[in-house]
Amino acid sequence: MYFAIEGIDTAGKSTQIAALANAFPHAVITKEPGATAIGKEIREMVLSAKAQSKKAEFLLFLADRAEHIKEVVAPNLDKMLISDRSAVSGVAYALIQGEINKKDLLLLNNFATDGIYPQKVFLLRLTKEELEFRLSQKELDGIELRGSQYLLKIQEAIIEAANLLQLELVSIDAGKSREAITQEIVKNIQETHSLL
Repeated sequence: MYFAIEGIDTAGKSTQIAALANAFPHAVITKEPGATAIGKEIREMVLSAKAQSKKAEFLLFLADRAEHIKEVVAPNLDKMLISDRSAVSGVAYALIQGEINKKDLLLLNNFATDGIYPQKVFLLRLTKEELEFRLSQKELDGIELRGSQYLLKIQEAIIEAANLLQLELVSIDAGKSREAITQEIVKNIQETHSLL
């Protein structure tokens, strides 16, 4: 089973990924972008926000995704696989740029992923107030410097992207306690797993 944890910056994805690694010690834990050698370099390029072309930024994400699927996801589909971000994020970022139409977005992502997508996506959803508080507590990277309105647009685009890719999305209030969020995700994963 392939699960993805999605959410905008500061939503708590890394915290939940660490908790899920403890809850499911045999699971393969991965991330996108940056899970492969090439992916690490691409991640640094994207976070630097140096790309002047939004199409170039999208294609960098796509290159990382293709490598991630080939090296990490496809070889581990027979195991439980939990990813920090997935194709959903890439499509969401592209949707808000508006430079690539939805049909091409689907075609390009299907090409990069060989049609391999998460069985279920968990979205850690933040309110505007909670997001702005969290941003005020940290040093911001190139994406975060674009501001809370930009990040909230991405959050809505994540929902649209999951619908576009026809993936099951579970929305979780990221303002709840870390433990409550973990329990909700673990319970959902166990229920999904037991149905197989």
